[in-house]
Amino acid sequence: MRELKFGRKGPQPAKGLVVFLHGYGADGADLLGLSDVLAPHLPGVALVAPDAPERCVGGGFGFQWFPIPWLDGSPQAAAEAGLVAASRDLNGFLDTLLEQEGLGADRLVLVGFSQGAMMSMEVAVRRDEAVAGVVAISGRLLRPEALAAEAVVKPPILLIHGDQDPVVPFADMGKAGDALVSAGFQTFAHVMRGTGHGIAPDGLGVALQFIKERLGV
Repeated sequence: MRELKFGRKGPQPAKGLVVFLHGYGADGADLLGLSDVLAPHLPGVALVAPDAPERCVGGGFGFQWFPIPWLDGSPQAAAEAGLVAASRDLNGFLDTLLEQEGLGADRLVLVGFSQGAMMSMEVAVRRDEAVAGVVAISGRLLRPEALAAEAVVKPPILLIHGDQDPVVPFADMGKAGDALVSAGFQTFAHVMRGTGHGIAPDGLGVALQFIKERLGV
């Protein structure tokens, strides 16, 4: 298991945690910047953002959770192996973080963007204890055909997506929603009208309200 470097902002000890999972080619600081907007509305909550475990195969300064064949030319087997390894790394990170903070899984919300959204849903539903909630922004549900059989817990999940996304098709939001609902998940959705592959103010506002409700702050 690889150790993930991370940034943290907020009180210590904290009474709740938000863990941001960044997208392909970015790093934890990319989303931790949202803390300036979110923190004033989340009293007692710490915001944490790890870097993904690998440098991007395609080069550059960013990180990846796993290779993406159609972007970097990697074989499909490498993508599948990378997902397994990154899931193990992320689970270990979350376990250690909760232990260090002295908090239960019910005091943690995962917020993922793009590839980070894929990771958040992949990992959260297969953990031994349910987190308080998952916010998946501009991502997709990986392996939807395996969801019903492999889900161990069913945390509430909020899907947010721009209807003009050129990177991860907007249709993937509906596919994820259909699979989640069919598998018995409490599922919410918000469409960012006229938004591409990013986080619009209205999407961030909906995410904040979801976080507040899940953590009771």
